[in-house]
Amino acid sequence: MQDFVFQNSTKLIFGKEKEQLVGQESVVFGKKVLLHYGGGSIKKTGLYDRVVQSLLEQGIEIFELTGVQPNPRVSLVREGIALCKEKSIDLILAVGGGSVIDSAKAIAAGVKYDGDVWDFFDGKAEVTDCLPIGVVLTIPAAGSETSEGTVITNGDGWYKRSTGHPTMRPKFAILNPILTYTLPAYQTACGITDMMAHILERYFTNEKSVELTDRLCEAALRTIINNAHTVLEDPTNYDARAEIMWSGTIAHNDLLGTGRIGDWGSHDIEHEISGIYDIAHGAGLAIVFPAWMKYVYKHDLNRFAQFANRVWDVEIDLNNLEKTALKGIEKTEAFFHSIGMPVRLTEANIGEEHLEQMAKKGTERGPLGNFVKLHENDVLQILKLAL
Repeated sequence: MQDFVFQNSTKLIFGKEKEQLVGQESVVFGKKVLLHYGGGSIKKTGLYDRVVQSLLEQGIEIFELTGVQPNPRVSLVREGIALCKEKSIDLILAVGGGSVIDSAKAIAAGVKYDGDVWDFFDGKAEVTDCLPIGVVLTIPAAGSETSEGTVITNGDGWYKRSTGHPTMRPKFAILNPILTYTLPAYQTACGITDMMAHILERYFTNEKSVELTDRLCEAALRTIINNAHTVLEDPTNYDARAEIMWSGTIAHNDLLGTGRIGDWGSHDIEHEISGIYDIAHGAGLAIVFPAWMKYVYKHDLNRFAQFANRVWDVEIDLNNLEKTALKGIEKTEAFFHSIGMPVRLTEANIGEEHLEQMAKKGTERGPLGNFVKLHENDVLQILKLAL
């Protein structure tokens, strides 16, 4: 087990009607709040009105910035930075899913920086401070509500890049599973895939003595798998929604990565796909992860066989670990397909025309991943496996 420091300072408020507490949580940080969200869905559900009422009851002045897209754009981030500086904003309140939260984090960091915010994502500068961030989560998926990272897309060259810093962890996050009842099935499935991928990135490690976190990862994966079809077939099942929502947070709050070095190559490859094609992150991960597994599984047959056995109940064939490993990969791919995810690039209407470009862009700052180091040709071969 690797040495580690684990500290997650986000205050989590979980349960029914907890969004009504957003005003009293926000006022701790000041009287001027930037309310950041996507489109009109929070207004249709009444969430917007409840949040605004709670803020106004605390005497908070509200400024709004809407229009966050999936794969959030740096252009809107720059707009938010200018607004925060102009209005002397005290707190950014993200009401939405991972895209909204990531956009809020980038704005919060950019406010404290004199240069262009893209410098953080391009490796030219490091985040050192940011405005406080609060969250009302509506889409369990990215885990951004307690993480220290953010991912932003730049339309100039269609780069999708990440950055992070401990100050980016939201000060508080409100999680009410009922707010997820109205999510479309496809969006729910994308979220399920995203949170599973966060666990898998940590699970496939070269560190050997990590039994506790192995078991925690496996338990979280099984919980998501056990509840996935329930929430898709019965969207208002509170207990199943709660299990999925909490799993999404646990998947990416850094607990499951303690004492181990995760991989993250699949995420980086997916960023190249969604950076160009703008597909949902979860859908891209459903395509990339099985292909990555097929390319690297021989690196550690024991770990892949363990994964197949403990997560998918595949009986270990001691005489043929490769068979066991491949069965686990097959079941992973089949599960993604069963919840409505594409598992091939062609299923997402993506052809071969940009494969070489994506492989080159993805590795221009060095090889990807840690479980197996992936160079340009490795990434290209994985993308070809994903066709």
